[in-house]
Amino acid sequence: MTGLDRTQTPKTRPMTRRTTLVASLDIGTSKIACMIARLKPSPPNDALRGRSHAVELIGYSQIQSRGMKAGAVVDLAECEQAVRQAVTMAERMAKVRVESVLLSVSGGRLQGALVEAAADIKGGSVTSEDVTRVTSTGMRHATAEGRTVLHTLPTGYSVDGVKGIRDPKGMVARQFGVEMNVVTADAAVARNLMLVVERCHLNVEAMAASPYVAGLAVLTDDEADLGAAVVEMGAGSTTIATYSAGRFVHASGFALGGHHITMDLARGLSACIADAERIKTLYGTVLTGGSDARELMSVPTAGEEIDAPQIVSRATIANIVRHRAEEIFEMVRDRLADSPFAAEPRARVVLSGGASQLTGSVELATRILNRPVRIGRPLGFGRLPNEAKSASFAVPAGLLVYPQYAHLEHVEPRHTRQLRTGTDGYFGKVGRWLREGF
Repeated sequence: MTGLDRTQTPKTRPMTRRTTLVASLDIGTSKIACMIARLKPSPPNDALRGRSHAVELIGYSQIQSRGMKAGAVVDLAECEQAVRQAVTMAERMAKVRVESVLLSVSGGRLQGALVEAAADIKGGSVTSEDVTRVTSTGMRHATAEGRTVLHTLPTGYSVDGVKGIRDPKGMVARQFGVEMNVVTADAAVARNLMLVVERCHLNVEAMAASPYVAGLAVLTDDEADLGAAVVEMGAGSTTIATYSAGRFVHASGFALGGHHITMDLARGLSACIADAERIKTLYGTVLTGGSDARELMSVPTAGEEIDAPQIVSRATIANIVRHRAEEIFEMVRDRLADSPFAAEPRARVVLSGGASQLTGSVELATRILNRPVRIGRPLGFGRLPNEAKSASFAVPAGLLVYPQYAHLEHVEPRHTRQLRTGTDGYFGKVGRWLREGF
């Protein structure tokens, strides 16, 4: 085991009752989104009980991603350039300078495991130290070599074998136990995402799993209480967060997404990738109707003269798109069958991410998953511009909500190992110095 394995990614501090500025960064395979918001204390909302602050967006940007594949960095310099551009654009709109960001993770084979850990109590009653000690032990046991912990969320406690305890602190016990959802990712993927951000002279305030924060943006409390699965459909990966009894209980993902549909179109139509992406955006549908076979369109042929386009039917395009979309939803179905979601008969599926916006995706997902399905858009945000109201902004919007839920997570004490990029935070220090010097 190397010194960088089995560690926890940076975690943000719980929110205070004052107005705070936060910035989110979603470095995806096809796009990079940066959002800057003011979080203001607000009274509880009936539909969104967990939120203590109203989110007021003051700046945002969305640009084409570079140097990324399947949610992982493949070219540091290219990715760094793109991140700098995205952050600068959002800063200009917000008229503020960003020092640290909340960062999403969609690559690195996200995986959640429900873990139980227990220990004898020495002092007769359960203390905060006992809770930290047992949770830390369980977290480390659940983390394989080469993996890093994104989230450790206790889902329940037990005292002397009695389960369902909400807050065990102060209770008399001989033995104390905790059940938790430990979400991990490949340490190298997380480390390189951090490195890109640090090279832009920014600190990583916290890292969070994409489907979890998408759920924080798009789910109502009722959905989380009754059980729901959030399927975040990105370009390079599809990731899943499962909720039960109001808690995030499972995560998984696989490296298949909207970009694979684009590549299928490029191959199937002998078109260049840019044309295939445009065709997917304008005409991408998983539904085929009677008139589609008769409706024809011209597609420029890759590498050929411009005046030699080919004629294809809308049905041909729909068939190519549908085959890959069916494969993605079948893989989602298999992942859900292996998660606590399978035991939730009334649970629904909420789709988010750019690839969820294909025409007919809800109908196709409903048929394959055999559950009620809807498209999830960011809820409860003040003054969102139209383009940021879509399902493709669920992750960066959810990151802005995430600090309000930080208190639910176990955080390793400062003296224990946390994920580092190998630069010992040098870039972070330089970043602070630069901003103090301006």
